[in-house]
Amino acid sequence: MSKFIDLLFICSAIIFNVSVSCVYIATKLDNIFFIQLCGGIVVFLVFPFMLTLYLYMIENAEKKVLVSNIIILFYLFLELLLDYILKIPFREILAIHIPYILIFYAAAFSMIGVSFDKNKKFGFIVLITFFILLGCLSYLYIC
Repeated sequence: MSKFIDLLFICSAIIFNVSVSCVYIATKLDNIFFIQLCGGIVVFLVFPFMLTLYLYMIENAEKKVLVSNIIILFYLFLELLLDYILKIPFREILAIHIPYILIFYAAAFSMIGVSFDKNKKFGFIVLITFFILLGCLSYLYIC
């Protein structure tokens, strides 16, 4: 059972990084449909991460794994609240955007850390997709 949980977590982390990367590219290309599609995929990941948290709790996983899952879920719920429920332009409000960015990177590093903890090879894949995400972010703001 624990291999299934680990695989679910790692696949969700990869999907997260790829989807956020697609959001950045779609934003650069001003494609609202793909921004909403990929953003929806990111928010939908709350379900597999909730399941992994629940299953890790049942299996008495290490506290760092549980805390990492909680950080990821906190970010996903924050994203849902700000972008889909309140629909405020929080990226334009520095006092909200800076903490949001910090929580985003805490979640991303949590995904990388747990992935490496569970499987070194897949950890590198999650890390590579995170670097792709950073490349897409650079493309959004630099090019």
